[in-house]
Amino acid sequence: MAQTPTADMTPAPSSQSMDRAKAAEIRILVVDDEAPIRETLGGSLTDEGYTIKTARSGEEGLKLIEEMRPQIVLLDIWMPGSIDGLEVLNRARAKYPATEFIIMSGHGNIETAVKAVKFGAWDFVEKPLSIDRILILINNIVAFQSERGEKNSLLNRLRKNIAIIGESQAMVTLKQMVARVASSSSWVLITGENGTGKELVAQNIHYLSPRAGKPFVEVNCAAIPEDLIESELFGYEKGAFTGATTARRGKFDHANGGTLFLDEIADMSLKAQAKVLRILQERRFTRVGGEETIEVDVRVIAATNKDLQTEIKEGRFREDLFYRLNVIPCHVPSLRERADDIPSLITHFSEQFAKEGAYRHKIFSEQAIAKLRTYAWPGNVRELRNFIERIYILTPGEFVDVHDLRFAGLTNPNGETAVSDEEELSNFREARAKFEKEYLLKKISENKGNISKTAEAIGLERSYLHRKIKGYGIDVE
Repeated sequence: MAQTPTADMTPAPSSQSMDRAKAAEIRILVVDDEAPIRETLGGSLTDEGYTIKTARSGEEGLKLIEEMRPQIVLLDIWMPGSIDGLEVLNRARAKYPATEFIIMSGHGNIETAVKAVKFGAWDFVEKPLSIDRILILINNIVAFQSERGEKNSLLNRLRKNIAIIGESQAMVTLKQMVARVASSSSWVLITGENGTGKELVAQNIHYLSPRAGKPFVEVNCAAIPEDLIESELFGYEKGAFTGATTARRGKFDHANGGTLFLDEIADMSLKAQAKVLRILQERRFTRVGGEETIEVDVRVIAATNKDLQTEIKEGRFREDLFYRLNVIPCHVPSLRERADDIPSLITHFSEQFAKEGAYRHKIFSEQAIAKLRTYAWPGNVRELRNFIERIYILTPGEFVDVHDLRFAGLTNPNGETAVSDEEELSNFREARAKFEKEYLLKKISENKGNISKTAEAIGLERSYLHRKIKGYGIDVE
């Protein structure tokens, strides 16, 4: 049975109160079998501007939690009935993880407090209650929930920006693999040609995982000299070597709790591979020049564009390191293997460059898209992205046709143009149609989509202009 509140429940200083409009958005549920506590605590929090409801039992508390979805629950432990406060906490915390619980008890002891925290309570307060302490706890919870909401919003925007584009069977399979792998902490080895998007896959695995709020640290293994690999990965202490005027944390330190992405892992020397293998096995290290052993919790994702089985046979890659990294193999297909995704990628990159560079959105002709689909793309998605950016910079009109691809320098690996003269201008009629469409797009744009004004400006009948617009498939909007 809870104790009746005393005069300790005095109003908190106004500096602890938040804006009343903001406070009204915070829903708080008070669950206690003692009417004086419900009335006094509920009244005090209502005066602060919070939206308050009360419940007299565990059963009623669970029902109200489901109905009002409060951000915060003030919950008494000892209540009559079949459901006490700890049982309410245990049931509701699992079902409503965004709700925070402050446990109240007039018979507090360390064992009960530990059990409440173990079940997921934010804090444990003893009766008689101090409204000042309650308000401090509420403010802390609200600040935490606001920060968590902002972080989740940023993560969602980030996930959208690094979305894997494509609906071909190869990409559907890859996305399914990423979704399954992300929820675990297993290490992943990503293979694929240069430019296919191995780093993008690694980022998706990280930002879809429970480690999303922790660091994603990239290490370009090919760019680190052999004699600097230890200090780069593990860090060093002050005075460890000439020039080490201050201590420095390494990549493993920075990635603690998150993900370490070892890109181009096959380009490491054998000596460097041995050092990396040691820390991957032990999950602990000592900084260069230091004595303290540092333990880290790091998920490792490695990537390479080389055939590691061949590298092992030829003595350039350690077999034990391969098996350490290759817990879950993940292959990223080349753009040649998923040519059906090229139109989607063109649209994606077009929207990106139009937005970032303040360009007018360009329309690619069916012939231009068909040509881009048949091109080999030795540089894969990276090459396609660079080429679309070049198109936006070099093509003055809003309509992109085959001859624009030639002008932008679409060439085969041997340096020859990938667009023949016949493809560029198959006949005079096609050339005239292209000119007419670009001309109409320009004039319609100048007149802000007003067809009557456009027809008057270029000396055409309005009905004839409508037929032309329909024939060229121009979207006036």
